[in-house]
Amino acid sequence: MAMLEIRDLHTYYGHIHALKGVSLDVEQGEIVTLIGSNGAGKSTTLKTISGLLQPREGTVRLGGDTISGRPAHRVAAMGVAQSPEGRRVFPRMTVLENLQLGAFVRGKPDPADLARVFDLFPRLKERATQKAGTMSGGEQQMLAIGRALMARPTLLLLDEPSMGLAPLLVETIFGVVRDINAQGTTVLLVEQNALMALAVAHRGYVIQTGQIVLADDAAKLRENEMVRKAYLGEE
Repeated sequence: MAMLEIRDLHTYYGHIHALKGVSLDVEQGEIVTLIGSNGAGKSTTLKTISGLLQPREGTVRLGGDTISGRPAHRVAAMGVAQSPEGRRVFPRMTVLENLQLGAFVRGKPDPADLARVFDLFPRLKERATQKAGTMSGGEQQMLAIGRALMARPTLLLLDEPSMGLAPLLVETIFGVVRDINAQGTTVLLVEQNALMALAVAHRGYVIQTGQIVLADDAAKLRENEMVRKAYLGEE
């Protein structure tokens, strides 16, 4: 049994049918990436897993327990944390306050969790008392991921972590994703930078217009002709 099992998921925005029967699995200890173009349904999938959106049909199971239909705070308490697209840090709060807020499902912050985040992102420790809104985009992305880790999740959902970042910072962020996974956290990664996503992931799914059209090992997807042309910019 996979850690995360999604079966025949249908999610709507009003009358817009955004997910049309999405099914995928994530095994414990994996990094799995979901790649696709803008509007394909990547972020909608993550929001449906985390409870921010509720599906009309289909199921989401975590460790065998059905989590679809539960409110987001209940899903978070079960071990799912999301680093959202656009970072969504609290700009008037300090770095430390943002991180402490990430631990709300655990009752109060654990100093060991804070130490882990500072070890992964030393820059956050340097800027612990700085207002989040005054930080660079890359620093805010580090903060968004760190805040999610403060919940000590078993499943980390990363939504477009490289968006708007300089290439050197992209390398840094994906290096940290590898480290997080090596420390035991399972990761489901949504990313438009398919080359980097497939380089870090064990397996991947390709989503188009709300449907999974391809699934394979990451290395095989990198060699797939359709993926190379559509997502890797190769002829």
